[in-house]
Formats: sequence, structure tokens, C-alpha cells
Amino acid sequence: MGIMKYYLIVGEASGDLHASHLMAALKEEDPRAEFRFFGGDMMAAVGGAMVKHYKELAYMGFIPVLLHLRTIFANMKRCKEDIVAWSPDVVVLVDYPGFNLDIAKFVHAKTKIPVYYYISPKIWAWKEYRIKNIRRDVDELFSILPFEVEFFEGHQYPIHYVGNPTVDEVTAFKATNPETFADFISDNELADKPIIALLAGSRKQEIKDNLPDMIRAASAFPDYQLVLAAAPGISPEYYAEFVKGTNLQVIFGRTYRLLQQADVALVTSGTATLETALFRVPQVVCYHTPVGKLVSFLRKHILKVKFISLVNLIAGREVVRELVADTMTVENMRNELKRLLFQEDYRRKMLDGYEEMARLLGPAGAPRHAAREMVKLLKK
Repeated sequence: MGIMKYYLIVGEASGDLHASHLMAALKEEDPRAEFRFFGGDMMAAVGGAMVKHYKELAYMGFIPVLLHLRTIFANMKRCKEDIVAWSPDVVVLVDYPGFNLDIAKFVHAKTKIPVYYYISPKIWAWKEYRIKNIRRDVDELFSILPFEVEFFEGHQYPIHYVGNPTVDEVTAFKATNPETFADFISDNELADKPIIALLAGSRKQEIKDNLPDMIRAASAFPDYQLVLAAAPGISPEYYAEFVKGTNLQVIFGRTYRLLQQADVALVTSGTATLETALFRVPQVVCYHTPVGKLVSFLRKHILKVKFISLVNLIAGREVVRELVADTMTVENMRNELKRLLFQEDYRRKMLDGYEEMARLLGPAGAPRHAAREMVKLLKK
């Protein structure tokens, strides 16, 4: 096996993180690996040539996308030309389906380069029609969610489940952070009371929709203190308006440290529900949508999935209570918190569900498993 050339493409911060771990694992499997990528600083730290930073690709929302159409098309064109010019042994796409599926289509149609996809597009939730593009344009798919295996096999498209990188991150954190409760509260200037953690989403709209009611619900328990894990990229000033007149403390860049010490959590959906479960913190999933009734209707009829939280999707049953759209009321959140805080058997049942979920996810090592599988397939 000569020198193998890997071309990777990511479109956001989480992709940069996951791809950097994958690259480090590929280097261990294939010490002569050469990398070229559309990526970020974490990937650059592993080595190789960065063609573009993902910050030049990622425009979110309708208007920003319209304003930057020329840039987006130019980046797409540059990416395609660069792949052809460098002629890698494989193109590895990481998440970011809008951009990456277009690249896959091009690479499949115009070259003989195999396309591998790490962290598959979540087409089981919506856009199921994308399966035909994936089947046509993607040679190998590496999934981080065990229930995707059955979904894709149902479409006659076998995939590789490699484990979940969040398991790796939480496992690594626990191994290197043996912090006590006393150290945590003194370091963050908190009270000496047990903690209700609030994780209110990562975008401004989500925070605005969810946080006020979360605070109202959690304030009903005076023996507990409320601590919010701030989202990266949201300023302290933005949170200040929600905190006024409440006893909420906000901490930045310390989500895992907070989860390690919390008694219970209110969580807006996303990876946070999975992280909370892996720290074994009982939780209520709250996802407010202003047009509540409509969303309940759509959920029944359009979204293919029974649940919105990864915890329940992975377990295949309701482990944590999901308060979504019209069921997300202050009263419902309060009642659920009360049960989790004061009913030992109810709490225990949720924690048992977490163990079952963790078993289905399997052990840490997702990037290593993916890298090993990729190198093996490429050697063929």
C-alpha cells in the first residue's frame, strides 16, 4: 500500500471536531496518510493542507444564503475542481448534507474516486427521499446512531455502525476530571445547594422560546439552585435579559462539568439530551415551538419518527419524557421535575433506561472503529 490520500469535507464546528478525531485515528491505522480538506482549526492541528475554512461555507438561514449564493457556488466549484486536481484515494464527507451530498453526486458522476460518508445525514427524520442519492453516490456510510442500521437496511442499503463520538467525549472527560461538588461550586461561585441544570439550546431563537418557561418551572424548588449551561457563540449580554429578576446562574464553556454535578436537568433537544443521559442525569426534554398545535399535527403526519430526543430514539422507547409543542407547559415541566427529584422509583427507572441506551451505543472508540473499517475497505 503506497501513500493514501484522504480528502475530507466538513461544514461546521462539530464536523471539525469529529473529523479531527477521525484523522488522528486514520494516522494510527495508516501512518503515511496524507490529508487535504475543507475544514477547521482542529483538523489543521492534526496536519495536512486546508483549502478553505468551514466558516467560509456555513451560512445559516434563508436570507444569509441568498446574500452569499455567489460565494457558496464559488466554494462548491472550487471544492470540486480541487478534488479532481488532487485526485485522492477517497473523499470522506462529514455530516453537513446540503453541501456534501452535492459533492458526492459530482465525485460519483465525474470520477472513479470512492465516496465515504462519516456521520450520516439524518434522513430518517425528514428528507427520506435523499436515500436514492445516497444509494447512487455514496460508496460506504459510517453511522454513529445504532437505529440507523435498520433504517438503511430497510432501504436495501447496508451501512457500518461504528459507535458514537459523544460516548468517547464523555468517557474521556470523566477519566480526566475527578472534580468534587465542593470544588465545582467554589470555582463557579455557586451556592451550596443541589443543582437543577438548564440546557436551553444553542441558537438564539431556541433560547428565547424555551428558557423563560424552563426558569419558571425550575424556580418552584427553593431547595435547589438553577444553573444554565451557556451555548458557545451566544454572548453574556444575550442571556442577561432572561436572568434579570431570577435566581439563575449562567456558566460558560463548562457544560460537562455542570452535568457531572447536576441532580436533574431540563434539556432542549439535540446532542445535549444524549450527553445528559451519558452523565446519568435524569432529565425532562422540553422543546417549545410557537405554532404548537400545527407542529403536533405535522409530527403525527410528516415526521417519520416517534421521538425527538436521541435518548428515546436510541432506546426505541420512551425513557425520558418529551414535552414538545403543546405539551410543553410550565405545569408539565414542574410535575415532571417533581417526580424526578422526589420519587426514587421513577428516577431509578429513567437511570435504568440510560444503562440500556448506553449498552446499545456500545463502548467508546467511534473514530478508531471508523478509521479501521475505512482503511480495510480501501486496501481491498
